[in-house]
Amino acid sequence: MIKLNEDLIYEILSVVEEIPEGKVATYGQIARLIGKDKNARLVGKVLSVSEYYGRYPCHRVVNHEGRTAPHWKEQADLLKAEGVAMKKENYVDLKICGWEC
Repeated sequence: MIKLNEDLIYEILSVVEEIPEGKVATYGQIARLIGKDKNARLVGKVLSVSEYYGRYPCHRVVNHEGRTAPHWKEQADLLKAEGVAMKKENYVDLKICGWEC
């Protein structure tokens, strides 16, 4: 089990900060980028409290299917405002807007 600490939190948030406008990343992709391949849920947990650590573009992170967060209605609007293509309501088209890093 991975122990959540501020170093890990800032490592996750620093990756999120790199996602360019108009692109999205998945929770799993961020977990892989920090070397924690099986910890997509940990990424989600950190993003849910990110406002305590500063301003980060957490709206640019979706699940592996491209689905936006179910309880964050504004996320899809923020993504659309950046030109992110949606396949259907609350689903980003990852083939078009997935972040290649």
